[in-house]
Amino acid sequence: MKKSKSIFRTGLEILEGIKNNIFKKEHVEEEAALRWKECSKCEYLDVEGNDCAVPGTQPCCSNCGCSLGLKLRSLSTECPIGKWDAVMSEKEEDALNNKLEKEN
Repeated sequence: MKKSKSIFRTGLEILEGIKNNIFKKEHVEEEAALRWKECSKCEYLDVEGNDCAVPGTQPCCSNCGCSLGLKLRSLSTECPIGKWDAVMSEKEEDALNNKLEKEN
């Protein structure tokens, strides 16, 4: 399992993914669907959960151990092997979500 990022940064990305998984937003779900297209055919896809950092959170990435249900919805997260990039910083995502909440 790759540990190139700080634990703090990874924790923030996980929290972002949890938030986006609970409070669904159309733009996040669209990005998650695009990312899933890449992950679903990746050699590191672990549907069994053997390499998940947190047991029972499969499917996950066997390269980094992240639950894909969360990782795909964290817009400030990138694929550890470069199959997809972060689309915005965490600050930018928070600003966008705040704007969308005010509009609704």
